[in-house]
Amino acid sequence: MQTNTTGAPAPGIVQDHTISTVIELMRTNRMPHARQIAEELLTTAKAQRWDPAEAVRVLLEAEASGRNKSMLDTRRKRAGFPSGKTFEAWDASISSIPAATSDYLRTLEWVRRKENLIACGPAGTGKSMLLEALGHQGIDAGMSVSWLSMEDLGSLVRRHRIDDSVNKAIAKVTGSDLICIDDIGLLPVSDDAAEGFYRIVDAAYEKRSLAISSNIHPAGFDQLMPKTLATATVDRLLHHAHVCQTSGESIRLLQAQSGKGIMPMG
Repeated sequence: MQTNTTGAPAPGIVQDHTISTVIELMRTNRMPHARQIAEELLTTAKAQRWDPAEAVRVLLEAEASGRNKSMLDTRRKRAGFPSGKTFEAWDASISSIPAATSDYLRTLEWVRRKENLIACGPAGTGKSMLLEALGHQGIDAGMSVSWLSMEDLGSLVRRHRIDDSVNKAIAKVTGSDLICIDDIGLLPVSDDAAEGFYRIVDAAYEKRSLAISSNIHPAGFDQLMPKTLATATVDRLLHHAHVCQTSGESIRLLQAQSGKGIMPMG
């Protein structure tokens, strides 16, 4: 081992050993994001004579930022969003939703107040995109989100009825801050899906926020499910709700006719 005239290890050797020890301690204490930059950063800090507190700050910030990103990525994956669309792709000029309405919804104050959102209107008028963009924004704000279709609700009820654990499954879904249910009325609603929808609305009532998209206004839900069940569902759904009516031609169709979104073959 190389030493100086005092018998102590040469400075370069001490630094290498110290950095490797720090990196190993970061591994032991599960700090993968700080560990990733530690060697280069500490070497630079030594060469440029940084204040030690500054080096520690940068490492801790890197770890905090990395953990936050990982947490958001995990929440997005768990939410089950269909396409990953956010407000970055939102085009207010072709949306029938008033700017003041979308601006308010984006504050997420209604989610914090445990209120509901019902976006209803013709197919292709931006309902699902609005819900998904709001869901992503909710996750960015530290909220948990669940994304479901009516078919998902039917499958959930059927799957858990076998061992009488439907209530437990519903409780797990309504553990999220925001529950999005997409495309109600697009396909026929099975009895299991209608039951699941009622159970979700009932369990979330005044405790969690629901955001739903539907081809028809909730007043017409008795066309989709038994009248008694529809009445009980809509009563709870609309009690603390913002109804957002979309209109116009299909945005997807207009974009296709103008050549937007079409990928050339070959």
